Amino acid sequence: MDKNEIAKVEAYLRRSFSNAAIRVVARPRKTDSAEVYIGDEFVGVVFLDDEDGDRSYNFTMAILDSDLE
Repeated sequence: MDKNEIAKVEAYLRRSFSNAAIRVVARPRKTDSAEVYIGDEFVGVVFLDDEDGDRSYNFTMAILDSDLE
């Protein structure tokens, strides 16, 4: 993902979740994904899917059982 794509995904997530604290950051040595943070807390990864020329972005977030308490 290039800087332009990362900025667009970040703006989309901020609008969708009404949260200006969301940050999308490029991953070192990876070009197919970026990390998602809320403030300083890591919350997930956005993966680029460029299959058959149709670009899409998949957001993956793990929720630990201990986080629910």
